[in-house]
Amino acid sequence: MACPRTTVLGIMIFIVLSMSVSPASQQDNTPSDGFVHQRQLMVDKQLRGRDIVDSRVLQAMAAVPRHRFVPQNVQHMAYQDSPLPIGYAQTISQPYIVALMTQLLKIEPGHRVLEIGTGSGYQAAVLAEMGADVFSIEIVPQLGHRAVQTLKALGYENIEVKIGDGYQGWPAHAPFNSIIVTCAPTRIPKPLQDQLAEGGRMVIPAGKTFSQKLYLLRKKDGNIHRESTIDVRFVPMVDEKGKTY
Repeated sequence: MACPRTTVLGIMIFIVLSMSVSPASQQDNTPSDGFVHQRQLMVDKQLRGRDIVDSRVLQAMAAVPRHRFVPQNVQHMAYQDSPLPIGYAQTISQPYIVALMTQLLKIEPGHRVLEIGTGSGYQAAVLAEMGADVFSIEIVPQLGHRAVQTLKALGYENIEVKIGDGYQGWPAHAPFNSIIVTCAPTRIPKPLQDQLAEGGRMVIPAGKTFSQKLYLLRKKDGNIHRESTIDVRFVPMVDEKGKTY
């Protein structure tokens, strides 16, 4: 998944998704897509077979066609337990990591979710499948536009994508019930913490490349409580000059 940073020349491109067709879970999900069996095996073996116990997360992962979010030449690998390249030196995270981060957020229908790093759009689709209103920021224009087209083709509503700097979050739509970050700053950005609603949760990797932890932050009584979960390795969060945050 790609991590946002400041756009070239400071141009901010807003892409609002407005679609009339239904999301994946409401479409005719027949074996004709060629991947239904693989998708169910992914859920049963990689997710339910480990520590993913939230039934709504499992349902969303079973519904979203991950192969539609990766290049055609790697679609046959879409349901393997591994990240895959999506171009522009970015990847789509392995299914288990997507499911784990989603489970930690405890998404409910109607939640406002900020995603930093749209990438392929797959994580946004999983969140939308669970009924969240998703506001996603992507630094690579080509990835952002491609994600919009994929999400539109699959009929996902309530997703808004912006090309821009994710470090500062999206104040115009704050506060957020949940924030999910798919790139790793060395320190957790204060602007993102400030945009978390009371009772909200943030899942974010942080640290240097070979010593990153996945953190869960919760806001209670105006204070941020942080706990580490597992060791991870994400692309770093950088600014427009490639400098690590």
